[in-house]
Amino acid sequence: MSAPGLSFALAVMAGILDVAANLASTKSNGFARRGWGALSILLVLAAFALLAEAVKGMDLAIAYALLGATGIFGTAICGRLFFGHRLKPIGWVGLSLIFGAVLVLHTA
Repeated sequence: MSAPGLSFALAVMAGILDVAANLASTKSNGFARRGWGALSILLVLAAFALLAEAVKGMDLAIAYALLGATGIFGTAICGRLFFGHRLKPIGWVGLSLIFGAVLVLHTA
């Protein structure tokens, strides 16, 4: 995989770890369940370690936008699947705008 492709993949993987951290945080019930809380913290640290590697081959703004967009989309979808959380239609419009912004930023 080329350096830009690897950096892109690392930023997306960081976003996936961010989603997992958010799910673990939800399962921790406000960190009352310490195992889930500790897992959440470890996943955030791992996500930012991958982000640190990603920025070696791409601009920080693009890498962080990829992490953020992946995290936002993934958390919205997984929140719906695992916890029954629902976004209003305007929320989906917002997610679409974020997706479009990341695409524009990536091509800039």
